[in-house]
This record gives sequence, structure tokens and C-alpha cells, in this order.
Amino acid sequence: MSILSRIDSPADLKRLAVSRLPALAAEIRETIVDVVSANGGHLASSLGVVELAIAIHYVFDAPRDKVIWDVGHQAYAHKLLTGRRDQFSTLRRYGGLSGFTRMGESEYDAFTTGHSSTSISAGLGMACGRSLKNDPGKVIAVIGDGSMTAGLAYEGLNQAGDMQKDLIVILNDNDMSISRNVGALSSFLSRTFSARKLQDLRRDFGEFLKSLPRIGDDMYGFAKRSEESFKTFVTPGMLFEAFNFDYFGPINGHRIDHLIDILSNIRTLKESVLLHVTTRKGKGYPHAEQNPVYFHGVGCFEKETGNCVARAASAPGYTQVFGDAMVAMAAGDDRIVAVTAAMPEGTGLVPFSETYPDRFFDVGIAEQHGVTFAAGLAAEGMKPVVAIYSTFLQRAYDQILHDVCIESLPVVFAIDRGGIVGEDGPTHHGLFDLSYLRCMPNMVVMAPRDEDQLRRMLRTAIDYNGPIALRYPRGAGRGVALTEPVTPIPIGRAEVLEEGDDLMLLGIGAGVAAAEAAAKLLRAEGIRPTVVDARFVKPLDAETLVPLARRLGRVVTIEENVRQGGFGSAVLEMLNDADSPADSPEAETTGAETAETGTTGAETTGTETMSAKMTAAPAPGAVRVRRVGVDDVFVAHGPQGLLRELHGLDGKGVAEVARALMGERRR
Repeated sequence: MSILSRIDSPADLKRLAVSRLPALAAEIRETIVDVVSANGGHLASSLGVVELAIAIHYVFDAPRDKVIWDVGHQAYAHKLLTGRRDQFSTLRRYGGLSGFTRMGESEYDAFTTGHSSTSISAGLGMACGRSLKNDPGKVIAVIGDGSMTAGLAYEGLNQAGDMQKDLIVILNDNDMSISRNVGALSSFLSRTFSARKLQDLRRDFGEFLKSLPRIGDDMYGFAKRSEESFKTFVTPGMLFEAFNFDYFGPINGHRIDHLIDILSNIRTLKESVLLHVTTRKGKGYPHAEQNPVYFHGVGCFEKETGNCVARAASAPGYTQVFGDAMVAMAAGDDRIVAVTAAMPEGTGLVPFSETYPDRFFDVGIAEQHGVTFAAGLAAEGMKPVVAIYSTFLQRAYDQILHDVCIESLPVVFAIDRGGIVGEDGPTHHGLFDLSYLRCMPNMVVMAPRDEDQLRRMLRTAIDYNGPIALRYPRGAGRGVALTEPVTPIPIGRAEVLEEGDDLMLLGIGAGVAAAEAAAKLLRAEGIRPTVVDARFVKPLDAETLVPLARRLGRVVTIEENVRQGGFGSAVLEMLNDADSPADSPEAETTGAETAETGTTGAETTGTETMSAKMTAAPAPGAVRVRRVGVDDVFVAHGPQGLLRELHGLDGKGVAEVARALMGERRR
């Protein structure tokens, strides 16, 4: 019987002798590799902290003691040790375990974490809350060195050191985050002395002092008394002591016995403590050790070889098309520079970084800094393209608004992973960008329906003299031909793809494919829709869309975005403004929402009963609008196709909404 099979909680772990813990670590690694090879996930980061997770739960008393895993994708061992072993095979599957820590999933998950660098701030808040309640429990925040490139981590350190609350910060230093770390801090950490080198240096220096005539012994005694100052000077303790933390380390994060000893000692301290632990990303799985970037977030793979087993895509991915287009366009324009936040691989910018190294800037996990940095580049006449995932760009909202939009600086936002992302779940779906960008003055927002249009929109963005964003989905393109030359698209111009007389299916981005699929189903039933690709969320093509809406009388908008304030809302506003401003409240319904606009403005019908809806006839010249998008919920993790189906974002779901709208008309 395996050791892991007998671990149902940290209490079971504490019954093991320390000598048996390395064998447990090996079993945990094997389990993680087995499951991630089948489900995909964040492999290298979780393999690197197995011993650390064991030691933490061996010493501390979770869930009474709160353990916060920064980002959360390094928490697979933590999940296995805290009662989720039998469910671990469901990791990242729909309805199964999250790939990150979730407070709603387990009492052992002290904080929900999907973005980086939040653990110290959250931990300090918990420590203060416990102090107010006179709760003696400990708070432990485990943060990676990559997360220490974000300003939020230092804001937390700054206050924690000043307040001196009972907080333990464990710095997991693996010399990597997702990509190779950048910045002065990374260089500082990489220059640290190992414990052995430090001891050798002390011994050699001591022997040298003793050899000096007469004063040697006195000098040696002085050096011994100054040992702590010496250690602080030659290790990163200098930095963290400046934040008023008691610094310990660096220590080997794969020596369980040493980890347990030092954690047991610092557990008794009541002030802010930082323990510096060095680990190897991918530890125990040779393929991940050799290529930790690839195995950071990986799809299904063959366990024996490490080779990807995913079916080959029929078309290049949007990310690859973007990266290739950046290289090609930069060849003819030396103003073009690329900015990303620790994601050169994920955003497709590795070829650009290799071709134009002087024009590529990886700012680390620091999206706020990256956007303002790009604004500075734009102020000097450069054409910065900021490539960031939709979910991470949210962190720089204020910088986009204040530092880019107020002065209408020509910064291009290439927003990858817009819409439904998949198995990473609610912290990673890009379902808010259309809403949070379109309300900003001076901002242009567009979304391509296919990979060729992505290239044309990038050309449009580079030619535009102001803030402009293009958002595109995760995954393979639609397999369309890539045309040459790459021509720009006129700002704010929609495109009619199919003509019909019954209603308009108006899509944006990935919503266009759903509209086309729905149109095919509807035409087989005798319903003839007009299909339109809006292409732009802001500005909308009122010249094209308003007459079409008035003529057809029925409009279904489709977007992979929350409905609140998104593309459909923009269409409602456009139709309302095209008649006359009206102070009509908008009532929400589940699913797609219905609104009627006419010569007197907008009248919502969301609170009507279904029977009343089916018998009501639109007023002369009125337009009924139904918005297909994500309801006021956080979307769970699961396959993209399944999630689109569940939220009515596929062709079948759009067709169902269109049929209901046509039913109202026919009655």
C-alpha cells in the first residue's frame, strides 16, 4: 500500500516519520505527472514545491493556520495532502478540481488565487484580522520569485514590515516564473551564495585574519561578531531586512528534514519573517527539468517521452499568426516595439524577441508598469504593441485610462485569450475586456472573426494614431487563407456577410462564427437572417447597422463577453441614440435579453411573462434586440466547446434565441 493512499488530511501526514517523507514526495510527483499528462495543467511549478508543501503541512496546523499559495498553480501537492487525493484525477475537468486554489473548493484553500503577487497582501490582511480576534493561528504566504517582479508584492512587504504582524512569507526561488525572470531583483537573487560557498568564504576569510601578526585574533573576533551583518551583505537578506523582515536563508527547498527544522523554529516567532527557499522547477521529472518553460502550462503529453499528444490543429493559432505578423510588419517600420509581461511564449513574441532583441521588452509580471512604460515609448514616437492576456490586462485598468487614453497616445493593445479560455477557469477567462475598454474616451476596440482579419486589424492598429485594442481568442484559427498584402480595415466599418429578410445576426470576434453557424441552421428551417460582422465594438458602424436594424426589425447580438456593458449594450445605445435619448430603465432577464427601440427610444421587455412576449407586436418602426453573451456569473473551468454550449454561445444557442425572436414576430 502506498504512503499517499493513507494521507487523507495533514493529520495523517504528521503521523509519518520524517525519514519516510522523501518516499511520499516521490509518490506525489508520480501522481502529479500521471494526472497532468492526461488532463494538462501547470506541471513544472507544482513539481518544484513538493517537499515545501509536505514540510509546511507537517509543521503547521492547516486549516487553523492559513496557507496562501501565490498564483495557485504550484498547489497540486497541497491539494493531494488536504483530502482531495481521490478527486485529483478530475483536475481541470468540468465539474472537477480547479487548477488553482479556491476557497469554495476546500477549507484548506485559504485564498482564491489565479493571478500572481497577491499572497503577501492577503496574508497581511488575514494576520491583522486574526490579531483583532485574538486568534493565535499562523499565516503563511508562499510566493514565487517571478511574482516578486510585481509591485503589489512590495506594497504588501512594505506594510507588513512596518506593522510587524505575525506573518511568515516563504520566497520560493527557482530562478524562473513562467519565462526566465527579468529585472534587477532576479539578478540579485541569482547572485546569492549557497550555504556551502558562504561557509567556505567565512572559513577562508577567518584563516586569513588569524594569520595576521598581533591583530589577527582580535580582527577574527570582530568578524565573528559581525557575522550577521556579513550574511546580510552577501545574501538577499539585505533587501528584505530593509523591509523590516527577519530574513532566513537561502536554504535548499528539496531537503525535507532541513525545511521542517527551520519552519519549526520560525513558527515560534511573532513578527514578520521571510524564509528564502531555493527549488528546481520541474524537479523529479526529467523532461520538465530540461524544459520548464514548456512544462509550465502544458496540454496532454506522453509521460514516457514528454511529447505533446494533442491533435494537430487544422489551422495556425491566433497567437502564432499575431507573432508572425509582428515580425513581418516590424521589418518595414522601426518604430514598432513589443511589450509583454513575462509571457513571450504565451503571446507568440519569441520570434520577435529573437529577430529584434533591442525592440522587445519583457517587463516581468508587472502589467501596470508595462502599460505606462509603453505610454512612455509612445510619447517618444515609438509604436508600442502591448501583448497581454485579457485577464491580466485588467490589472492595468487605471494605467490604460490615465496614462494612455487621456493624451490619446498611440499604444496598441494586443489582447490574447479574449473570451472563453477553457480549463484555467474563472480567473483566466477573458470575458470583461469589451466592457472595460469601450467606456474609455479615445479608445478604439475591435475583434477579428478569423486569423486573416487579425493581421489586417494589427495593420489598422499600427497605422492608427491613438489608443487602439484588438482582442482575439485562444486556440486555432478558422483555416482561412492569409492574404497579401495585408491591408488595413477602415476604422468603425462593419461587414455584411450574408443577406436575408427576417432578422439580423450581429456578431463580434468569435461571435461571428456562432452567428454563421446559427444562420445555417435557420436557413434550413426557412428563416433567412442577415449576418453581419461588426468588427468594431467602438466605434460602431451606425451608418450600416441602424438602417439594417430598422428594416429587419429584429437583431440578435453575439459576443464572448459579459452582457453588462458589452457589445450588445453598445448596440442598444446606438439604436437609442439614432432615434432620441430616452430614460427607459433596462431590466435584465436570464439568458439573452430583449429590448425594443423605436421612435420614442428604448423600451425593455425583460420583465414580461413569456406568453405576453409571444403575443406582443413591435410598434411601427421599432427594433427588438436580444443580446447573447455571458450572464452575470463567473464561468467555470472546462473545455472551450462545452462552456460555449452551456452558455448559449455556439450556433445552436444563437439559433434558439433567433427562433424565439421570430416566434414573437409571427404571433
